[in-house]
Amino acid sequence: MRIKLEYGAGGELMGEFIRDVILKNIALKSLGGIGLEALDDGATIPFEDKHIVFTIDGHTVKPLFFPGGDVGRLAVSGTVNDLAVMGAKPLALANSMIIQEGFGMEEFERILKSMDETSKEVPVSIVTGDTKVVEDKIGIFVITAGIGIAEKPISDNGAKVGDVILVSGTVGDHGIAIMSHREGISFETELKSDVAPIWEVVESVAKAIGWENIHAMKDPTRGGLSNALNEMARKADVGFLVRESDIPIKPEVKAASDMLGISPFEVANEGKVVMVVNKEYAEEALEAMRRTRYGKEAAIIGEVIEDYKGKVVLETGIGGKRFLEPPIGDPVPRVC
Repeated sequence: MRIKLEYGAGGELMGEFIRDVILKNIALKSLGGIGLEALDDGATIPFEDKHIVFTIDGHTVKPLFFPGGDVGRLAVSGTVNDLAVMGAKPLALANSMIIQEGFGMEEFERILKSMDETSKEVPVSIVTGDTKVVEDKIGIFVITAGIGIAEKPISDNGAKVGDVILVSGTVGDHGIAIMSHREGISFETELKSDVAPIWEVVESVAKAIGWENIHAMKDPTRGGLSNALNEMARKADVGFLVRESDIPIKPEVKAASDMLGISPFEVANEGKVVMVVNKEYAEEALEAMRRTRYGKEAAIIGEVIEDYKGKVVLETGIGGKRFLEPPIGDPVPRVC
């Protein structure tokens, strides 16, 4: 048996690979908090009256520079966002770079400067790292690890019946922008990735309604919105009812998706958060998101229901209903 590309794509095959191969070969998976077995966006380590949140991410995007961003901005944002959706204020990053021999110095510095600009935006310091140069034809891989501090860690399994589901902006932007760029599809309005750090969005909601009223969060990267919603519903053993007409999608993303035969619900986002909150505070949470730089197109997209446990039901624009299934693999590989 050989490792397949789909095993790292964020869909059902990746989930099976992690559960059936990785988890069963590792014995020590936790330090008393949320650990590896939870398959959340990071891990937590109890420390006095707070929690250290720890995460790591590898970035292999192709091309390295794409409309709206690059691998450097992606690396910092991706790791910051994994901390943010667990309720952690980002403190520091570690950065490891695996570089192909002969890689252009000008491109390398451009990536570093982008990482620096993005880290200052959060702000979060890049405090340590490692550099390797290899003969393999890889271009450059960027691996970032991050630590943060949470007063009350947020898991992705806390959704409760009656809760409301929000997304902080338009979906499908990152994956469709990269795929359109690869295929040479152009529009009057240029498609751009949404890659951005979302700590400001999460913190704004927490200040408005309190951490205790945020019941679950997820970073909808590989596998997109569909995968994120399904993971949250399955882990909480509840149903999600989502209204297709309420999910924000840019017209150009919809048009490109139709041309490419790809669902915008199944491709990676790199600057969004899916958040499940107490129904009583849903409108306040929405307003708080919309006040931030990266949450202006936020929307309430559905609610948590008792029926269809572990499933996501999509209410279509014509009033019908169907299951929104998670993708088997990522329809757009090498996007994050």
